[in-house]
Amino acid sequence: MKKSILSILLMAGTCLAVAQTPYPSIGFIERLDPKLDALLPKDAKLEVLATGFDWSEGPVWIKKSGNAEGYLLFSDVPQNTVFKWTEKEGSKAFMKPSGYTGVADYGGEPGSNGLALDGKGRLISAEHGDRRISALGLDGVSGGKKTLADNYNGKRFNSPNDVAPHSNGSVYFTDPPYGLPGREKDTKTRELDIHGVYRVTPDGKVTLIIPDLTRPNGIAFSPDEKTLYIAQSDPEKPYVMAYPVQADGTVGKGRIFYDATEGVRQNWPGLPDGLKVDKNGTVWTSGPGGILVIAPDRADGPGKLLGRIRTGVATANCAFGDDGSTLYITADMYLIRVKTLARGF
Repeated sequence: MKKSILSILLMAGTCLAVAQTPYPSIGFIERLDPKLDALLPKDAKLEVLATGFDWSEGPVWIKKSGNAEGYLLFSDVPQNTVFKWTEKEGSKAFMKPSGYTGVADYGGEPGSNGLALDGKGRLISAEHGDRRISALGLDGVSGGKKTLADNYNGKRFNSPNDVAPHSNGSVYFTDPPYGLPGREKDTKTRELDIHGVYRVTPDGKVTLIIPDLTRPNGIAFSPDEKTLYIAQSDPEKPYVMAYPVQADGTVGKGRIFYDATEGVRQNWPGLPDGLKVDKNGTVWTSGPGGILVIAPDRADGPGKLLGRIRTGVATANCAFGDDGSTLYITADMYLIRVKTLARGF
């Protein structure tokens, strides 16, 4: 029955909210270590909340405020749209355009990608087409979008991909070439010859903090902000990297926190992409096969893979929401929810 419901939804059109309860489910939990049982219930299911997207990305949970219920925002990069999902109304367009405001065609991935909230409650967006990091107040009275950074030393970014706000007001972000019309071979519009990781401070100063990754993608801090994690979506080097954060906001030498090469060899769908870290320091990252749950064994060593949330499709990103224990997953055409025993921070 669940398969038939999902098939009907896929044939019916785009961006459909799944109205029935319970929601149809897909995939399964692959348990590789008993410690996963403390993070994901034995009966955990992957619930499909909405479907029909071109490429869903960058989820962020907006907490309940006053009488307004909490809601999820997420990007559809090719559709140049941010969608809003609530339990009551399902999914609907929230902001369009989301990442490209031009009038000419701008390739296949012009929209916003990673989304996050900063300490001021602003929506921070990594915008492909406009090639910038922006901030938008969600209170309706903050004066619209503000560009936080759109260049490094006078050269425009490639296509900012994901963002990680720091408690001091700085925003860290990755800049691979995926949003350029010709990607890394785009000689017409590309201005930087690296795929950097950057930091923009509250006063607008942009610093290149990591210059030597081939495809930096997802980005997140550990709970104490002493470690910066970067997911690299390079099939030749499909790593989750970990960098010590220095007192001045720069980072030290990186180490491989997790190597997803085996999943690539197995041709499981997806690469290291978006990631989040829970309050206990466990990393939840997209990768080959779905969402990989990785516990740090020690502060300076590699992580230990506890299991995978197998979505069956290439998986882009995830975010904790509701009371902090629900993991929302953007995976190809789907918006998925999994109830966990963890807590996001």
